[in-house]
Amino acid sequence: MPGNASISSEVLARYAADAAREIDGVRGLVASQLHRHRGVRVSGENGSVTIEVHLDVDWGARLPAVGSEVQRHVLDYLERMAGSRPAAVNVVIDSIGPVE
Repeated sequence: MPGNASISSEVLARYAADAAREIDGVRGLVASQLHRHRGVRVSGENGSVTIEVHLDVDWGARLPAVGSEVQRHVLDYLERMAGSRPAAVNVVIDSIGPVE
């Protein structure tokens, strides 16, 4: 059957947010009015998608380890759930809070 299928940036953002929250040390995502969907920005250019995830992490968490794990998990999750692998997943740690 001819045709194309696409997945909205909102769906990709929701999947990325769900994947990021599954990582130990991530308290949540940091929302903003700056073109982000609940802490995730999805941008695309020339058929390539980039994900930017803004995190709130636990105090004492190893930031490089948390960031790397979020990147890996988001990439794998989007590939599995959406059949799409982003060109990059950028992680921004916006805040650090006490362990709950």
